[in-house]
Amino acid sequence: MDYGIVLFTSDRGITPASAARAAEAAGFATFYVPEHTHIPVKRESPHPRTGDASLPDDRYSRTLDPWVALATAAAVTTRIRLSTAVALPVESDPITLAKTIASLDHLSGGRVTLGTGFGWNVDELTDHGVPGNRRRTALREYLEAMSALWTEEEASYAGEFVSFGPSWAWPKPVQAHIPVLLGAGPTEKTFRWIARHTDGWITTPADSDLDGHVALLKEIWRDEGREGAPRICALGERPDPGRLAHLDSLGVTETIFGLPDRAPEEVEAWIGRLAGKLGLGEAAVQPVSS
Repeated sequence: MDYGIVLFTSDRGITPASAARAAEAAGFATFYVPEHTHIPVKRESPHPRTGDASLPDDRYSRTLDPWVALATAAAVTTRIRLSTAVALPVESDPITLAKTIASLDHLSGGRVTLGTGFGWNVDELTDHGVPGNRRRTALREYLEAMSALWTEEEASYAGEFVSFGPSWAWPKPVQAHIPVLLGAGPTEKTFRWIARHTDGWITTPADSDLDGHVALLKEIWRDEGREGAPRICALGERPDPGRLAHLDSLGVTETIFGLPDRAPEEVEAWIGRLAGKLGLGEAAVQPVSS
């Protein structure tokens, strides 16, 4: 099982480049960042954690653009994978976004993973012209259209939310297939969507009892005729050896740890302590504070 780091980016604290460089040096496999273009002040969408319009963290309205953030990380690293947890593709132009992601994969030497979501903030999606009740359809079309641009010599697509005629688009990604993961709650409907359209699942921090969920996803994966096993990334875990061993035995492929909102030097020290606790490097094993 691999270990990843997610930085809730903002215009304060450690930069994505510094955090990614520290994470790579410590031995982590993947560096993740989130996405919110904006947060409407007046909203009807409840936050999944608070249950109402309040936000658990002011960084929701301060997040950096994920692809700019990952580009700065790519420039100072050579090995660590670059991903989103999660991006909201339907809030961008699909042709432009496909170009951005392909360019990042090209310039990083094939290190991009697209972690995506339907978007809990329906008000945010509405401002981008995406009806809340059509989120799944819009995301499916975006993924299909971008895949066409990444893989076909003359790409075209015709859908409800995305439509373009035969087109040339280079660079193509270095990877023959950019991995796509969906971050969403564990329902049968969502797992079937994952099995049909993506390479795996990113859990939510609220999904602590994963045994049954992982078993259901694997069953649906087989029912949909997919070979192998889905990638499963457990988000928001703690470095408890027993818990991590259990996740590994379930088939979780990566555990993702969130960085604290502290001064840059404190975050870098935190990464080192976490790496030591996980046995990733030469860092001394020390307790990791919350």
